[in-house]
Order: sequence, then structure tokens, then C-alpha cells
Amino acid sequence: MIENTSELDSFENVTEEEIISLWRSFKSNGLSGDQAWHVIVTGIALDMAFARSRSLNQVEH
Repeated sequence: MIENTSELDSFENVTEEEIISLWRSFKSNGLSGDQAWHVIVTGIALDMAFARSRSLNQVEH
């Protein structure tokens, strides 16, 4: 069994500082603070919802 190390691995341990940086980036591109926060929360929720299927794809037999 070989684990597939991809760019997705870097998203598994996101720091608070990275989230704030992303939020600021969204705000600088025209979203309001609330809209930027909703985008981030939605992304986290989708990541959690599909985490099981993603982890199954990372392992090759």
C-alpha cells in the first residue's frame, strides 16, 4: 500500500493564520467580510463532508 502525497496534503493542517490570510484575500477581491467568511466556512464544510471519499482516493493498492 502506497500513500499518494499530493497538494491536498497541505490542506489537512491549515492554521488560523492561513485562514485569516485567505479571508483578507477574499475581502481584497471585493467580497464583504461576511461573504468571505461564508466562503471559507462553506469550503471547510465541504471538505469535511467529502473527507472520507478523499482519503479513500489517496491510498493506492
